[in-house]
Amino acid sequence: MSSDRPHPRSTLITNIGELTTIDPGSRVLRDAAVVVEHDRIAWIGPAADAPAADHRVDAGGRAMLPGWVDSHTHLVFAGDRSAEFEARMAGESYAAGGINVTTRATRAASDAELTGLVAGRVRDAVRGGTTYLETKTGYGLQVDEEARHARIAAEQVDTVTFLGAHLVPEGVDADAYVEQVRGPMLRGALPYVQWADVFCETGAFDADQSRAVLAACAEAGLGLRVHGNQLGHGPGVQVAVEMGAASVDHVNYLTDADVDLLAGTWSGWDRQAAAGTPGTVATCLPACDLSTRQPLAPGRRLLEAGVQIALASNCNPGTSYTTSMNVNVMIAVLQMHLTPAQALRAATMGGAIALGVQDQVGSIEVGKYADLHLLDAPAAIHLAYRPGMPLTHSVWRRGQQVWSAPH
Repeated sequence: MSSDRPHPRSTLITNIGELTTIDPGSRVLRDAAVVVEHDRIAWIGPAADAPAADHRVDAGGRAMLPGWVDSHTHLVFAGDRSAEFEARMAGESYAAGGINVTTRATRAASDAELTGLVAGRVRDAVRGGTTYLETKTGYGLQVDEEARHARIAAEQVDTVTFLGAHLVPEGVDADAYVEQVRGPMLRGALPYVQWADVFCETGAFDADQSRAVLAACAEAGLGLRVHGNQLGHGPGVQVAVEMGAASVDHVNYLTDADVDLLAGTWSGWDRQAAAGTPGTVATCLPACDLSTRQPLAPGRRLLEAGVQIALASNCNPGTSYTTSMNVNVMIAVLQMHLTPAQALRAATMGGAIALGVQDQVGSIEVGKYADLHLLDAPAAIHLAYRPGMPLTHSVWRRGQQVWSAPH
C-alpha cells in the first residue's frame, strides 16, 4: 500500500458536510475542513476558519471519516471455493478443513500470479476506503511456502501476520506439525512478519498446541493474535488473554466468563483519553458470520462490558470473500445492533488498537497520518441506510489521494 508519488506540501479539504473524527472526544463536526501537510493532518476545524494551503479540494458537502483499518484478512490465496459456499447455502455446516482446498491451489500459483492476486485485492480494499491493511499467511502450511507467502504479503500491505498454525495439513501428525511451525517455519517467515496467529478451534489446534505456537512466536519478538470461539465454545479467549494477545478474532460463542476475562484486560485503559495499556481486542467479523451462518459476534454485549472491539473484513476464499469494510459496518449496525458511532469506531480506531498503531491511524487528529475516506453521501449513517451502495467517493492515504470514484 505504497504512496510514493509526489503530492502538494499542503492541501486544504474544505466544505466537508460532516466530519467524524473518532478522536477522544468523539467529535462530529459540521461544515468542517482539514489541512494536510505532507503525510500528516495539520489542522481540523470549521471551514470558515481554515488556514490557506498550497492546494484546495472541495468536498462538496460530503461526509468524511478516517480510513478504515482492516485488522484481519487472508489475502494471499489462489483458487476458488464457490462450490463449498454453495453447499453451505444448501445446508451443510462450515468446518475448518476447507482450508486444505485453498492450500493446494495457492501452493501451485507462481510468485507473479500470487502477487497479482494480492495486489488486486488490496486495490479493491483501497477503493472501498481501507487505508491500513493487515494480512496473514496460512495457505502455505509448508516451510518454504509460508516464507514465500509472507514475503509476497509484505510487499503489498502494512503489516503481516504469520499463521502457519492455520490447520494441520492432510496426512501430517498434529504434534509434529506444531514443532515445525514453532521452528523452521517460524524462522523462514520471521523476516517478513510482525505478528503471529493460531486457529485455536475444534478441527484445528487445541489449547496446548496453541500455547506452544504462541510462546515460540512471542520469544521470537512477534505480537500475538488468536482465531477463537468461532465454531463453538472453546478455549480461544482464555488462551488469548493468558498469552497477552493483542486480539482474539471471531468471538461468536462467548460465555459470561469469557466476556469477564476480556473485560479484565482493559482495566488499565482510559477509553475516553485512549490512554493506558491496551487489553485484548475482540475482533468481530460480521461478513464471515453471515457466510458461515454462525451467530453474529456479540459486539454490543462486549462493549457494554468494557471490552474494546474491532470490525474487520476477514477477506478469504472460503467464508468471507469481500474486502468491503462498508459492508461489515452496515451489518454491524443493522444486525449486530451496534450504534453507527460504535460501528465506525470499531472499523477504524478498534482495528488500529488491535494492530498497535492507534497513535498513527484510526482517527482524524492533528499529527496522525492523513488517512481519509470521503463518502458520496452527506452523513456517515448512509453506510447503513443505503446498504450495498457504492458510497466511497475519494480516499487519501498518508496525505496522497489514492482513489477517486469516476463520475
